[in-house]
Amino acid sequence: SFEYFRIKGNQKYKTINYSVEGDWSGASFLLIAGAVGGCVRVNNLDHHSSLQADKRIIDALRLCGAGVKIGYDNVEVYKNDLEGFAFDAEDCPDLFAPLVALICCCKGKSVISGVERLKHKESDRGLALQSEFTKLGAKIKISGNKMEIDGKILKGGEVNSHNDHRIAMACAIAGIGSKQGIKINDASCVSKSYPGFFVDLDSIIKAD
Repeated sequence: SFEYFRIKGNQKYKTINYSVEGDWSGASFLLIAGAVGGCVRVNNLDHHSSLQADKRIIDALRLCGAGVKIGYDNVEVYKNDLEGFAFDAEDCPDLFAPLVALICCCKGKSVISGVERLKHKESDRGLALQSEFTKLGAKIKISGNKMEIDGKILKGGEVNSHNDHRIAMACAIAGIGSKQGIKINDASCVSKSYPGFFVDLDSIIKAD
C-alpha cells in the first residue's frame, strides 16, 4: 500500500492555517539531555493528542525516575536520581538510540526490547550502539531481541557515527555526563533529521 499516488490535474490550492506539531523523535534527545544534565523544556510538543509513536519517551523518562512536567504544548524534563528500567521499543525503534544514552546514566541494569527492528536502519543500529558506547566505557549485551545495559558513568572518548544521525545524537547526549567528553566523527549526518541539533544542544548547555 501507499506505493502509487494519482493526483488529478487542473486543481487549485485553497489556503488554510495549519499548525505542524514538533517531532518527538528529535525532541527525545533534548528531553533526555534534561534528565541527565539539568532541566530542559521543549515547546511545540503535544503529548495529549499526538499520534507519533515516539511520544513514549515520556513513559521511559517516568520509569527511570526523571522529573517530567507536561504542559499544554510543551514538555519539561529535569534531572533526578535515575534507576534502571525495562522498556519495550518494538513499536518505537527510533527511541532506541536516545534510550541507550539515558540508560547509561541510570543506576543498575536496564533492558530494552526490540533490537531486531534496528538491523536495517541507516546502520545496523543495535550493533552500532553497542560498538560505540562500549568505546565510551558502557557495558552492553545484545541477546536475541533484547539489549541489556549496566548503568555507569561513561569515561568518554572518540566514536564514529556510522553515518547514522541517531547514533551521532545519542553519543552527543552521552557526552554530557561523561568524564572526559566525547569526539564524534562524521557528526554532520545529523542533518538528515535535525540540522540544528548541535546548535540547540549547545544553547542548552550554555544556558545551564
